[in-house]
Amino acid sequence: MHARKESLPAKILASIRNRKRRLDAAHSEEKPRSDGTLIASYNVHKCVGNDRRFDPERTSRVIHEIDADVIALQEADTRFGERTGILDLGRLERETGLIPVPVNGMAKAHGWHGNVVLFKKGLVRDVHQINLPGLEPRGALVAELDLESGGALRIIAAHFGLLRHSRAQQAKMLVELMARKSEVPTILLGDLNEWRLGDRSSLHTFQSAFGPQPMAVPSFPARLPVLALDRIMANRKGVVTAVEAHDTPLARVASDHLPVKAVVNLKRVEELSTKS
Repeated sequence: MHARKESLPAKILASIRNRKRRLDAAHSEEKPRSDGTLIASYNVHKCVGNDRRFDPERTSRVIHEIDADVIALQEADTRFGERTGILDLGRLERETGLIPVPVNGMAKAHGWHGNVVLFKKGLVRDVHQINLPGLEPRGALVAELDLESGGALRIIAAHFGLLRHSRAQQAKMLVELMARKSEVPTILLGDLNEWRLGDRSSLHTFQSAFGPQPMAVPSFPARLPVLALDRIMANRKGVVTAVEAHDTPLARVASDHLPVKAVVNLKRVEELSTKS
């Protein structure tokens, strides 16, 4: 009797299941915090989980679990009407020390086009709210931060559109924006909605400002992540290290995206700033 051959899709699914078992085992043991400043990006999906349950408190628990020094959130406001903020930012500050970068606009919104930047222990030097081109209303939030952990850092938090042409326009606009600004260490992070790599990617234009893009980490869909929609990149080599998805049982159900996170070497940032 011939042994039954396993189909390629079955092998892929088996590999994913085995990977998740390993991740569950790894997360059952507490890991030491990496040296450096931890940054993260998280599309919270308006606090609606894969179980279709609206649960802002659960989303806050994932943010607490990540324990980032700086985190960019997408879809943190309702999309229409007054674009009301969904999370309890006061409670989040009390429990995590994270405070929001202030924005102007609708009184009840927490962010800009749903983009919210939260940070610990530092000062906001400047904020710019950018309307991105494209068929859908999309935006980016640019924040100049002085973090107590050392060094000035520019954060560009963005949520790109669903159409490839729009994403290409949005990437081009951010590259042009960076060309007009002073040359300082900059981190771009957010849900960029692009799964293609290389020359076919709508993000290819970022190479002129950020150089070769770092390794893409699958973050979508959260239960079985295969697409790298969420990105973290820097305009200086060696500033961002250890990019990974925050893959925990809670994160897999709280949103349709997994958070992604990375370590920023602020000492390296400071060295590069003095050379600028």
